[in-house]
Amino acid sequence: MTDGGVVDGDDGMPCGEADREPDPSDSLRTFGAVLQALREHAGYSRTQFADLVSFSKHTVESVELGRRMPDVALVERSEEALGNTGALRRSAKHVTRGRGDVGLAAWFRQWARLERVAVSLCTYECRLVPGLLQSEGYARALFENRIPLLTDERLEAQVAARLDRQRMLLERPIVPFHFIVEEAVFRRRLGGRDVQRHQLDYALERTAPRNVTLQVMPLEAEFHACMDGPVRLLETPKGRRLAYSEGQENGRLISDPKEVSLLCQRYDTLRSQALNPKESRGLLERLRGEL
Repeated sequence: MTDGGVVDGDDGMPCGEADREPDPSDSLRTFGAVLQALREHAGYSRTQFADLVSFSKHTVESVELGRRMPDVALVERSEEALGNTGALRRSAKHVTRGRGDVGLAAWFRQWARLERVAVSLCTYECRLVPGLLQSEGYARALFENRIPLLTDERLEAQVAARLDRQRMLLERPIVPFHFIVEEAVFRRRLGGRDVQRHQLDYALERTAPRNVTLQVMPLEAEFHACMDGPVRLLETPKGRRLAYSEGQENGRLISDPKEVSLLCQRYDTLRSQALNPKESRGLLERLRGEL
């Protein structure tokens, strides 16, 4: 990374860590193998089992191959479908993510680790729905459009990593998450009408909790403080403010206090220019009704 890409260890971040693709943890692989063995013993194909537990076939496959943390709901439904032996519930308690950055872009990993311990997180996005609010269908459409094309295995790892990262919103209910997203992003029909419809539903669902706030920047807005592009801001447990900016095939972690302060000023101004949370939800509901 450049210009502030290395953060000192005071906030729990390693310095100069090499960028490399990590392997899934042994516990993830083991849990996946147990789930697959129980499923096959019960005589279900992945498609049949996915329908039975109300998860997608891709999700079941990712968990069985050790690429994704098992969702609590998946564990419970799998137990019920496979005889309530208790094996899955007990083994799920010992599953760890390892380094937790499987499937993440090399330039994003350091920021992703900071997110997990941040005491607040703010995101402005003008290109696409923020990763923490993306439905599985939307995320899949994004990665299917990548150039050069991803292998099936790599695509599944990317989708799994994105969905796993969203657990923060559920696991950290007292941490404030704030999002400002351009209206045009929600109007874009990426993946088709059904994907767009589900994405709107998903965004409304994910931003319903009290600690998650969504504001939409309307198309007709005459003033705009963040025309230079998307930005993310967070505060560490020690009160340090950091920023992150991302573009084509690169990302930049920003730690310089003056630069971070400027970006915070722009973000705060944009909050006053965007629709308030109630108006923003109303807009998404209207867009949903048009489909």
